[in-house]
Amino acid sequence: MAEELAPGVWFLDLGLIRPVETNCYLVDDGEVTLIDTGLWWNRPSMDAELAEAGYTPTDVDRVLLTHYDLDHTTGLRHLPGFEGPIYIGEADYDLYTGASDPPLIHHKGLFHRLVRPFFPLPRDADVRPVADGERIGNFTAYHTPGHNPGHLAYVHDSGAAFVGDLLWEDDGELTPPFWLDCYDTTQLRESIVAFAGAIPDVEVMGMGHGTPIRTGAHRLLDDLAARL
Repeated sequence: MAEELAPGVWFLDLGLIRPVETNCYLVDDGEVTLIDTGLWWNRPSMDAELAEAGYTPTDVDRVLLTHYDLDHTTGLRHLPGFEGPIYIGEADYDLYTGASDPPLIHHKGLFHRLVRPFFPLPRDADVRPVADGERIGNFTAYHTPGHNPGHLAYVHDSGAAFVGDLLWEDDGELTPPFWLDCYDTTQLRESIVAFAGAIPDVEVMGMGHGTPIRTGAHRLLDDLAARL
């Protein structure tokens, strides 16, 4: 069910059962930005969630991808009529294009090598690599590697952060993803601490998995950073 977390900030709940559910988000600040897109077979579907929020795929001006994982990118195929730019972190752009190859002996690197030929981003899409600190509309991108080499978190000027799989939520607390889903858990922890210290104060936080935080998000982030 689509849910408005703050004025113009929507939570799109794709998928019924953990851990295969994926949270996606929509921000309408005069331009409509979709953050992540879920899996290709999500139920409820992306178009159904958009409709609940009062939008259609053709209303979306841009898509921000936090990283190249199937549960965040393959829902792009269910945005009929969307022709805007798609943004993804530089290292994950190279990962999906094949410009860089993850290590074969790494559990997640091997997985990406196996699935990459079968789950590309849409053909002829306008996919743009994003650098740390880059501004995209009213968003600032933060390079937060560890879960993926090119993982990004996006902070909107309104005080909402969208952190993908940098963080998960569990019973009202923030937590790092588990090691099997990450390239480098040490680097992930370093990214969390650096992100907490770098971003402005945020109230709302949307993560890829778990319940979005409606208020006091930065306090929870600081608590996690202190524990790490």
